[in-house]
Amino acid sequence: MEETKQYIKAFLSQNKIEVQQSKLHLFDDFIKNENNVNSVKIIQENQQFIMANWKLKTRIDDIILQSVFLPNGTVKKEYEAKLDFIKLGWNDIVYSEIKDIEDSGLNFNNEEELLFGNPLVSGDLKIKFLFRVEGEADDSILNEKIINIIINPDPKSLWKEIASDKNAPFWKEDNIATSDSFLDKNIVIASKRGRSHANVGSFRDDDFSFKKINDTGWEIIAVSDGAGSASLSRQGSKMACELVVTYFEELFTNEYLKDFDDILLVHHNKTDLEAGKKISHFVYDNLSKASWFVHKELEKFALKLEKPLKNLHATFIFALVKKYDFGYAILTFGVGDCPIGLLNNDLTEIKLMNWLDVGEFGGGTRFITMPEIFQSDKFSTRFGFKLVEDFSYLMLMTDGIYDPKFVVEANLEKIDKWKEFLEDLQGKNEDKCAVEFNKDNEGISTQLSTWMDFWNPGNHDDRTLAIIY
Repeated sequence: MEETKQYIKAFLSQNKIEVQQSKLHLFDDFIKNENNVNSVKIIQENQQFIMANWKLKTRIDDIILQSVFLPNGTVKKEYEAKLDFIKLGWNDIVYSEIKDIEDSGLNFNNEEELLFGNPLVSGDLKIKFLFRVEGEADDSILNEKIINIIINPDPKSLWKEIASDKNAPFWKEDNIATSDSFLDKNIVIASKRGRSHANVGSFRDDDFSFKKINDTGWEIIAVSDGAGSASLSRQGSKMACELVVTYFEELFTNEYLKDFDDILLVHHNKTDLEAGKKISHFVYDNLSKASWFVHKELEKFALKLEKPLKNLHATFIFALVKKYDFGYAILTFGVGDCPIGLLNNDLTEIKLMNWLDVGEFGGGTRFITMPEIFQSDKFSTRFGFKLVEDFSYLMLMTDGIYDPKFVVEANLEKIDKWKEFLEDLQGKNEDKCAVEFNKDNEGISTQLSTWMDFWNPGNHDDRTLAIIY
């Protein structure tokens, strides 16, 4: 009764009606009237209903207007984002669903509040989020909120693939891959034009060559990276690889190599302390003459073209390998920033067979076309020799592989980094591209070429990788 009295008194006061002292007994009778008591009750219930409806409306509007930030996605790249109701303060949402995302490549798991999938189209994706909050009828129309997600284009799609001019001098294939036997092992090589070159229709500057040398049991693999700033480097790299093969084909005969074969056996048996020096002399004498031959032939070619030798600038690495009864002899030479890595059988040790000309601030790369490398007191350190019982992988690569996968030179001497690299090759990568190192795998060259399409921001140079396994 007191509540009814206070309500009516306040109501009258709002309408500028005050209950006079002389009318109090009349007011007491008025508030006891059943019709008046019921009217006040109905009014209060309606007011509470209106208030509840207003709160419900404003709550729905707050959710609709609330900013929701979901991470950006990328076309064809796996996407996952949690629409966390608790963090968003949506504890009062009793029902929700997401509509019209079937064509986007995304799905929504309502129980886990998880948006996931592989976006198919770039742009501003508008997600239609339908919901019902506590207090709304079960058959009420669902409220609609638009959640924006930015889907970035696949960065690969932004690069053009313009074929190089087949009518240009010294044209060669933009991409090439091959596999074969190598001694009692196998070899796979892929050389791919970089995106930066494909984008403007220029040429693949990298090159490679490998061959059995007569019937001597020796085989050679050479890799070269033409300098991007040199107008004819594509030909310089090609010639360097072919010339070194030609040189050893003419030099290496069984008769010429007999003494070296004997020295290696002595070295293996450790019966002559001088054998190591004799091996070093053989390696230096023969490989230095081979590299000088390549240099001079490139010089002659430049003169014939009436072009500066620097137009043929190319880094250059090669390895000579032979299998003996007691193991494998590996001889190497390198100039430039292309590494040669030898991994032992159980992947516990990496031997970097050359050092890289990288330079402290870039621009430190050296090329086989530079005469000063032959005059440097460091020239003798460009040669490598290793006699091993066996090995798992011998790899030669250009900086198009080395830069994105190893980043810095110091990582080339860390076995863990090489293990990561092998795992990457075997499928542990964003694209799930795998190379199956099986001697019976006839498609291995295609697999390697496909793997070499990997995306790495800022690294779009030519890529060449040769693997003996």
